[in-house]
Amino acid sequence: MALDVTGKIANTTDSAHHVFHFSEAQILALPAHSITTSTSWTPKSTFTGPLLADILKKVGAFGKRIEVHTYDDYTYTVPVSDTDRYGVIVAYSMNGQRLRIRDFGPLFLIYPRDAYPAELTGAATDAKFVWQIKALIIK
Repeated sequence: MALDVTGKIANTTDSAHHVFHFSEAQILALPAHSITTSTSWTPKSTFTGPLLADILKKVGAFGKRIEVHTYDDYTYTVPVSDTDRYGVIVAYSMNGQRLRIRDFGPLFLIYPRDAYPAELTGAATDAKFVWQIKALIIK
């Protein structure tokens, strides 16, 4: 499990490539938060990981959008404003089990869908539940 963040960021771990590379240990060292919710692919489950806002803070992000890239070449862009509004997490576990590539891992963007049913349902919201995350580009 690792995560690379590039784009509009102030802090880097590799200044030559303007990237902040989070190792597994660095991701696990961030404060863990949990969201219990159902998704279109899972029954109601408890997802745990750092707040997306904490990742953005660590890298000194100053953009308005987050382009999420995955191991299976899916890309989706979410607004930075979702991080404050919904407390979005980048989950590395579901029901206490670490996520693996074959089951939404290593990282899965989780919104508290059940807490905001009027706002977080339908195809537009489902697209925000991005799994197999490998990189974020701040725009």
